[in-house]
Amino acid sequence: MLVKTVDYTPRHAWDDRLNLPRGSVERVAHGSESWRQAQTGQLALADYWKDVARQLGLNDSAAAQFARDFYSGDQPDAALLAYLRELRRRGHTVALLSNASPALRGELAAFEMTDLFDVIVASCEIGVMKPDARAYQAVLNQLGRLPAEAIFIDDLPANIAGARAVGLHGVLYTPGMDLPAALEPLLLTNA
Repeated sequence: MLVKTVDYTPRHAWDDRLNLPRGSVERVAHGSESWRQAQTGQLALADYWKDVARQLGLNDSAAAQFARDFYSGDQPDAALLAYLRELRRRGHTVALLSNASPALRGELAAFEMTDLFDVIVASCEIGVMKPDARAYQAVLNQLGRLPAEAIFIDDLPANIAGARAVGLHGVLYTPGMDLPAALEPLLLTNA
């Protein structure tokens, strides 16, 4: 949600280069067991990229270029970031719970987003991923909040269902939605 792929050209170029159907390199990079292991802290980031390279049949040089190219079409959602900054200015606590590899904190810094959050919880650091109840509890513990005092926003229905099962207010984010309009009534309720 915060950073999204807006240009799939680099990934598609690798599909073409490897004579694979479009979307294949993305399925390997984000659909493999090694990706899940990296997101739960069971596999180092370098080992994850080695496994991706192995699956795609890339030599070391090509693997390094692939890793650089893979996320080159990603950009932060400027409107969402501006809204998060506004929430912080208004005194709201903002946390990030992300199913992420160990690269998360570096990526947040590269996009100058670390100041957006009071708390950052990454699945690779806690060993569980959304929608596991322990992931939501980890961020609630760090915030010192009860589930009913927090609002969870995500773009995956399964993650919203997991949050609601724990007792959080869940808001399913969809591209183009008016997030402030969806959140403001909940913010007033939880003030």
